[in-house]
Formats: sequence, structure tokens, C-alpha cells
Amino acid sequence: MDVKKEPFGKTKDGQRVDMYSLANANDMRAKVMTYGAILVSLEVPDRQGNPGEVTLGFDSLDGYLKGHPYFGAIVGRYANRIGKGKFTIDGKEYTLATNNGPNHLHGGLVGFDKVVWNAELLESTDGVAVKFTYLSKDGEEGYPGNLNCTVIYTLTSDGLRIEYEARTDKTTPVNLTNHAYFNFAGKGDILGHEITLNAGDYTTVDEGLIPTGEIRAVKGTALDMTKPTAIGDGIKKLGQGYDHNFVLNKKNENELSLAATVYEPTTGRKMEVFTTQPGMQFYTGNFLDGSVIGRGGQAYQKHSGFCLETQHFPDSPNKPNFPTVFLKPGELYQSTTIHKFSTK
Repeated sequence: MDVKKEPFGKTKDGQRVDMYSLANANDMRAKVMTYGAILVSLEVPDRQGNPGEVTLGFDSLDGYLKGHPYFGAIVGRYANRIGKGKFTIDGKEYTLATNNGPNHLHGGLVGFDKVVWNAELLESTDGVAVKFTYLSKDGEEGYPGNLNCTVIYTLTSDGLRIEYEARTDKTTPVNLTNHAYFNFAGKGDILGHEITLNAGDYTTVDEGLIPTGEIRAVKGTALDMTKPTAIGDGIKKLGQGYDHNFVLNKKNENELSLAATVYEPTTGRKMEVFTTQPGMQFYTGNFLDGSVIGRGGQAYQKHSGFCLETQHFPDSPNKPNFPTVFLKPGELYQSTTIHKFSTK
């Protein structure tokens, strides 16, 4: 196991950004930086044992500062959408920044993906780890309460573990995730990747992608990926790309369980995603259009990457029938997601 820290540039207002490079004995390498607590790079061996990049991103800090579709970022205070950017706590209505039409998306105009986090190396018994912390102050982007957040990335012997914690001094909604875009072939599209989702239901949405409140079975629909399905075949049935929240099969609330398996036939790379979260957004890079030039000069086209954003359900603050996202003073927000890699 190995880790090193080096400067990665400065933000537009002069804040220093550091990069942490992690490596294990199995030729896996991860890079995470203090800007946005972003997973900048993840290299994983293929079936021949050759390490290769499996995420979308940029070679320099400038690419991230210019604006991007949340490549590898920690998103919060609330991942995904909140309808009309409003919610109510104890009879008081709160209004958030709206940055997705009339709705609030991924924390607003300056979410957790656009701030510089504090970082430190962490002792870990099963890998090399970096701990990121950030204080989201009362009123930031319209949210109530001072929220102390912690995100720990650990590169283990077989993958990447991300742990989240938060505490608040006022009741507030919290929903944190990582927004990595994966492509196990390293280039081209992800249509040949085969995906299996451990989800029997999904949350239906309106035309603005805000949940209606209904939870519907995937059986008999193009959203049924309970058996291995080529992403491209699923998109053909769907008639568009995926951007759906799936309700994960859970025996017990908050249990760490298998959410998804993805396999790429040409490289043999396989990833299993485990999470304590109740939901997961499966997104197939539908809004990528070639205008973003990423790592190695690649123009990221539609379906260049896929996301598996482990989360609570979108618009949960306004849907009493969904699992609650409200964190109260004295409580601890806690979740874990693991990306386990292998080949076949």
C-alpha cells in the first residue's frame, strides 16, 4: 500500500488544491483531490493484468474549474433533485437555489462539488485512506443548520470504499453520494457493458424528473435489470438513456448489501457495488454531447460513461412515504458504499 500528496493547482480565488494518490499491491490506483473531494482517477487491471483508467475526468484542475457534469464529485448537501427547490420543516418553508429548471439539483449553484475540503491521511487496517471534512454553514444554498461532513476514501486490496458521516445543529435534509462516471473499456461508449441491478422497484417521475411519490415494480419494463442486461439493449427498449432511481432490495434497513454488478466483456473488468443506502440512480451519460474534452483529449460523447449514485430517493423532503432524509441535532448521518473489482 502506498500514498502520496502533491499540489494540484489553485482555485480561481487562490485556494490551494492538493491531490492524494493511493496505490495497492494489486495494481489498483486512485487519485482524490481536495476540490470537491473529487475522485479524479481510478485505475483497475483488466483480465490480462494491465491497469487502465475506468472513470471519466480531466488531466488538470482547470477542467474541473471550468464546469463539468459532476465527474467523480461528492455531491451534497442533497444529491439529486428537490422539486421547486422548496421543503418544509416544522411548518417553516425553506427555499433553495434552483439550478435545474425550476428544481434544485445536487446541492445547488455551489454544492459540495465546488468547494475545497480539508484532508488528512488516515490510518486504516485494510487499505490506504484519505479523510475529507467540510463545514457547510447555516444558510448555505438555502439549507438550515451548520452541517459537519466527513467523507473517507479507502483503497482496499480489491476496490474502493467510500464512507460518509454528517452532524448538524438544526434539522436539515442530507443525502450524500459520489458521482463517478465509469467506463471499463477506457474509451468509446458503455453500451456493451452488462449490468445487473438488485432492485425490484423504481420511483416514477414527472417530466421534470421529480418523483410522483409512486413506487412501481420494474417487472415487465425496460427497467428490469434483475438479470444481466447489455446497457445498449436496455436503452433500445427504453427509447432513451437511463436516468432513474431504483429502490434496492433490502432485508433490513441500512444493511450493507449488493446493489449492482457491471461487467465489460472486452476487458473482463467486473464491478460489484455494495451500499447501505436504500436507492441508486442509474444514469447513462445522456447529456454528454462531445463538448466536454476530458482526459487524454477525449471528447465525451453521449453514453461515454455510466453512474451508479447510491442515495436516498430524489425529492424525499417532499415525499413523506419515502425513507426520511431529515437529520436532527444529536443524530449521526452515516452511509457506506463499496466498489469491488475483479475480472472474468
